[in-house]
Amino acid sequence: MPELAEVSRIVHFLRQHLVGKTLSKVSVQNDDIIYGKAGTTAAEFQKAMEGKKVTGAGQQGKYFWIAMSSPPHAVMHFGMAGWLKIRDADTYYYRTDKPEDKEWPPKYWKFLLETDGDTKTEAAFVDFRRLGRIRLVDCPADEIRKYSPLKENGPDPVADKDIVSEEWLAKKLRSKKVPIKALLLDQANISGIGNWMGDEILYHAKIHPEQYSNSLDDDQIKELHSAIHYICSTSVELLADSEKFPADWLFKHRWSKGKKNTPSVLPNGEKITFLTVGGRTSAVVPSVQKKTGPVAKDVSSEDVSSAPATSKRKRASVKKEESESEAHEEDAKPKKTGPKRQSRTSVKKEDIDETEAKPVEAQQTTRRRSGRLRK
Repeated sequence: MPELAEVSRIVHFLRQHLVGKTLSKVSVQNDDIIYGKAGTTAAEFQKAMEGKKVTGAGQQGKYFWIAMSSPPHAVMHFGMAGWLKIRDADTYYYRTDKPEDKEWPPKYWKFLLETDGDTKTEAAFVDFRRLGRIRLVDCPADEIRKYSPLKENGPDPVADKDIVSEEWLAKKLRSKKVPIKALLLDQANISGIGNWMGDEILYHAKIHPEQYSNSLDDDQIKELHSAIHYICSTSVELLADSEKFPADWLFKHRWSKGKKNTPSVLPNGEKITFLTVGGRTSAVVPSVQKKTGPVAKDVSSEDVSSAPATSKRKRASVKKEESESEAHEEDAKPKKTGPKRQSRTSVKKEDIDETEAKPVEAQQTTRRRSGRLRK
């Protein structure tokens, strides 16, 4: 599913194409899951948005919002495969040459926005898996983060850089005994980190994903803190465009898993392995990420907390993304597929990722993605 960097990309385009314009027309498709489970209806959304001016757009982790000239405001989450398309704009973090992706209105749209003026903008929220959420939050625009669901989520490492300090991180790590990968994926701890970002952070910090969070020493915490800010800020600055990611990132070389005659190795020959941490798939470079303390597999089952899993993504054909367990619920059970490239409608069970702020013990999801098509 879209992580912090991908959601940041959408916020960028919202600010570029919608902010400052009035929504002259809002069309909706009734959906009791996408709207209903977030506590609203399509009709209520239409009434709240139509005729109003878009005054801003923002983000906290995997959530984003459109601020209107008066409350309520739209707060959204993409779930596993949702996205926001803007007509004639390259909003996707991957490119596709499928004819159906050029259609307008696009398939599986949940709402369509149209602005006034000579250079009108048309935008659409799409979600074929119906795991996304669209809700209305009735509050002043500058207080959206003080209300549910954002108030239950942890700080955003980019928007709240000052909060996510080394001291804050050390306290958080030492207060929990869970695999470090699980802690990073728990949105109640830190907002926005999903599977590929979590693996990238741990690779750069040289920390094994199975190691318990409370066993990291001061030097490891320092490296982890640095890696969190480096990976998150860099990927956001690059608008999640994977072609522009640094060549030494694990991201560039992790997607060969399951492909015939394609070894999972870094350019220097170091092997990439894949293991399951609490039900989640993680890409690991054993020669770099050494176990320096207790790990989940080294203790008895009663000491192991149930933790999140993880998986893949890139910028090319559409692959699977992380799933959302919205407001303490799972709405779909993904189907298992073979090792070959997945279609837009299939997803591996181990490739679903958690998105809502939930205790680690309650998490049971992951995600997958693809590689960007060259022009």
